[in-house]
Amino acid sequence: MMKAVTYDRYGGPERLRVGDTAIPEPAKGEIRVKVSACGVNLSDWEYLVGSPFYSRMVGGLFRPKQPVLGSDIVGIVDKRGAGVTGFAPGQRVMGDFVMTRGGFAEYACVPARDAVGVPDALSDDIAACLPQAGGIAVAGTEGLMPGTRLLINGAGGGSGTMALQLAKAAGAHVTTVDNRHKIEWLETLGADAVIDYREQDFTQTGQTWDRILDMVATRPPRQIARVLAEGGSYQALGGPVRALLSVVIGGWFRRRHSIGMLLVPTGPDLTARVASLAVEGRISPHLEAALPLAAVPEALARTGRGEVRGKIVIRP
Repeated sequence: MMKAVTYDRYGGPERLRVGDTAIPEPAKGEIRVKVSACGVNLSDWEYLVGSPFYSRMVGGLFRPKQPVLGSDIVGIVDKRGAGVTGFAPGQRVMGDFVMTRGGFAEYACVPARDAVGVPDALSDDIAACLPQAGGIAVAGTEGLMPGTRLLINGAGGGSGTMALQLAKAAGAHVTTVDNRHKIEWLETLGADAVIDYREQDFTQTGQTWDRILDMVATRPPRQIARVLAEGGSYQALGGPVRALLSVVIGGWFRRRHSIGMLLVPTGPDLTARVASLAVEGRISPHLEAALPLAAVPEALARTGRGEVRGKIVIRP
């Protein structure tokens, strides 16, 4: 038996239970890892509450198919399923296993094709901050040039803080948007300008930006278009289905700008690239806390409320 945080119905953190469950057996193409650390992501919150609706399309329409959340897993290979080569028992691995999850437990079975070795220079905690959030940061800042005016909406989380680092390194002028509890902190991280979204709507400031990276889309394209410079681009990552559909459909009709979704090519290549950037010191995730399994409900609640500065990691 092993300790795990489980749930069997969509809802809030009160649905989560810490208890004993059977140690999983790896299927064909899977490896079982003894989990050392697992990053907490907004996607975990979405799978917990079953909203936005696309989380149910993956996680189960009426009930969750996977009872254990946690996708940014770092651990030691414990057992290999049929057909797995290239990973030896005892090897330390990491990956973004958002489609299978299972990291808020002592053991998890994950697809071997999505795993990569952890560089020796990275601790378990730092490695667990990287796969999903780091991949989003890399994809969202590709092609930035010196002097580019970039706005990051929802900049105080794991993805936003790493995107801020990459953008500043590229020479961009970065405006960050988040709640008042993160404003001064974001300035210390290098933000050139900060906006408290509870006090001011960035679409009402009269300013324009060359690029906007939106972690949680809520605005229609007509509002976005008025704050984009000529030829500017807007990329949305998440948010309510209605808002995302508005971005995708409405973006087609605004030819002066590029308005659409941020497509992140998740997989081992991107995970390895992000890990290399961390080893080189080009990104450095902010770890707010490393907590035990019992803290998962509160960690997810704070993530859902947007209170976490950077990342929280769970150590089973």
